[in-house]
Amino acid sequence: MIDKRKYSLGLDFGTESVRCLAVDMASGEEKAVAISEYADGVITQKIPGTSVVLGNNWALQNPSDWLLSLKEAVHSTLKEDGIAPQEVAGLGICFTSSTVLPTTEDGTPLCLLADWKSDPHAWPKLWKHHAAQPEADLINSLANQEKESWLKRYGGLISSEWLFPKALQIFRESPDCFKAAQRFIEGGDWLVWQLTGREMRSACQAGYKGLWDDKEGYPSSSFLEKLCKGFSHLRSKLGNKVYPVGTCAGKLTSNIASQLNLLPGTPVGTSIIDAHAAVAGSGVALPGKMVLAMGTSTCHMVVSEEEVFIEGVAGVVKDGIIPGFYGYESGQSAVGDIFAWVTNYGLPEDYYNESNKLGISLHELLIKKCIGQKPGDHGLLALDWLNGNRSVLMNSDLNGLLMGLTLNTKPEDVYRAMIEATAFGTRLIIDVYKRSEIAINELIACGGLASNELLLQVYSDICGLEIKVAASSQTTALGAAILGAMAVGSKGGGFDSYEEAIDKMTMPAEKVYKPDPHNQSVYDEIFKNYV
Repeated sequence: MIDKRKYSLGLDFGTESVRCLAVDMASGEEKAVAISEYADGVITQKIPGTSVVLGNNWALQNPSDWLLSLKEAVHSTLKEDGIAPQEVAGLGICFTSSTVLPTTEDGTPLCLLADWKSDPHAWPKLWKHHAAQPEADLINSLANQEKESWLKRYGGLISSEWLFPKALQIFRESPDCFKAAQRFIEGGDWLVWQLTGREMRSACQAGYKGLWDDKEGYPSSSFLEKLCKGFSHLRSKLGNKVYPVGTCAGKLTSNIASQLNLLPGTPVGTSIIDAHAAVAGSGVALPGKMVLAMGTSTCHMVVSEEEVFIEGVAGVVKDGIIPGFYGYESGQSAVGDIFAWVTNYGLPEDYYNESNKLGISLHELLIKKCIGQKPGDHGLLALDWLNGNRSVLMNSDLNGLLMGLTLNTKPEDVYRAMIEATAFGTRLIIDVYKRSEIAINELIACGGLASNELLLQVYSDICGLEIKVAASSQTTALGAAILGAMAVGSKGGGFDSYEEAIDKMTMPAEKVYKPDPHNQSVYDEIFKNYV
């Protein structure tokens, strides 16, 4: 019998902040949530505390921010609902990926050492870091030439956002940094290491972002040597073992427990990619449903009993999302960021004035202005590649496009065209799955954009599928909390079955969007032009 007050904390490390959610494991009630923004945010211009200027397409983070924001978020969550340390039974971690950092043998980030502070390559490279595209191109070219078996698991192309291109960039541009690094590790795995004192790498992080497979392991030393002489040393810097999601990675050390105001020995779950945590957090435990984690970018996740190798899919990993299934991931590298681009650079002064007068955001104003439009009214067609294309082309060098502009085109027309473009991008991904006989019968939307009613209706019309909105507004953190409950296990008041944990800790969807047949038929024609 689960105690009335036994909580799992879900820690969601995003692009700009960390979110901590306390969930009652017995009822699934979300008791408290707190957010702490990273002091340095996304580092794109210059290394903090130095005069070192970064190049184009660089995006770094400060690992000190992760720890400081972790403490602040946990403290605030416990204080908000008066949660006592002994009432926290477990913790789970999800982390935006691929975020790669080089460390010493004991896990100290190189960037925190005086000797390496001024070397950009010593800092964690965020998923938004696209400066490793030449390295991704090199890996893709050689892997195709050598007919490497692992390449088919990623649709025939790997992304510049992943671990191997980023590590190869360091090897080529800062060989001393590469040599000094005893570990290259994902941010989520590094956080678990800091919490438990144990290096416990996640199959989710390793499988989707590190080219790892449960049968073949990482790419061979001979392949890495063919890429660059000496690069095979990377294999010794990736740890020895990889663990499935849903396993207990260890327990809080006395040192970190005292900093977090929690009890030492509290179980911690193996980490998971933030978007992938949203699958469990959305209440999905079985095949047939695609989860859209919609924010600055969108990740599309599907689980299946079958292993199929699909063009442009960013990874298929056994037990990578839900234990017992093959997990598939696709993605669009910019969605919310595209809408922000319109508001940042595409509005005249009177729109700002109107927004202030009405007391609504610029996004709300543009939606208000274009919500009555019918499909095709604005005459525009856009490509959603403003931050490159993740799926299905895997090329971060690609650019966006806007066609059909006239002197009568208004900002709200552009805004709606961009919503439609991102929906077309999602439909293209869905079509690729369906051609490979992976069933997708409905969509589950979650994340920051899941409250945008216009967007969700347009997506439903364009994709021709029903869209349910996940009941929780904190799906990624909830998914992490579910992992925390799994780490606790049934003996401690948690769960031994992932399906049971999802059933008990999530709520049914409350909002549903259905495609309008007329709009769908119009969008079908426009989609042909998009393709």
